[in-house]
Amino acid sequence: MVKKYIPNTITCLNLFSGCLGIVYAFQGELKYASIAILVAAIFDFFDGMVARVLQVYSDIGKELDSLADMVSFGLLPAVIVYQLFLKAPQVPCLGSYFGFSAFLIAIFSALRLAKFNIDTRQSENFIGLPTPANALLVASLPMIMAEGSVCLSSFILNPIFLFAFSLVMSILLVIELPLLSLKFKNLNIANNLLRYILIFSAHILLLIFRFAAVPMILLIYILLSIIQFRIIK
Repeated sequence: MVKKYIPNTITCLNLFSGCLGIVYAFQGELKYASIAILVAAIFDFFDGMVARVLQVYSDIGKELDSLADMVSFGLLPAVIVYQLFLKAPQVPCLGSYFGFSAFLIAIFSALRLAKFNIDTRQSENFIGLPTPANALLVASLPMIMAEGSVCLSSFILNPIFLFAFSLVMSILLVIELPLLSLKFKNLNIANNLLRYILIFSAHILLLIFRFAAVPMILLIYILLSIIQFRIIK
């Protein structure tokens, strides 16, 4: 049946977007590399949804999805951060070698994806930050700079910030921290209150702050997850 190949085709489009993004990143076109992450995330969302709708699950689809995510949400974000390092002032004695810390994101993304495939606890919610969320945060950095804020651009292009950012995001990928899944089993407000708060907050923040809202949204996401799993439960 043709329909069983549709989800995997969409996953391959995710992978293709990631490959294009890497090309753009190495050419210094970080805005287009960031757009490639967004496009890959859209394909990543739809491949799973289409598989559920068509009821065409497969082991190869699961593995292909992880491999595509490794490129689009693991390697591509690492290359973007590495390119930001190259644009930043060089750290004395370390030079461009300091920028290699960006590839911690790729390494820990691989660990996150491998862990996710064998961790039965993550069927309904996540443990550790999902790689697409991490990648979208990375993608927001060049987009914030493209909006022309000199102050924010200088902050982002601080090598100490980029190093700390790479380290913290890598840790968040594998930390034993339960995080909300955005999958709705129903539309009941009581059962999905925190999800609705996150979605409403995200829309408001994006309207006000545009791409600069992405880090705020991620912080709210983590705080709401802590409320759900550490306080309420």
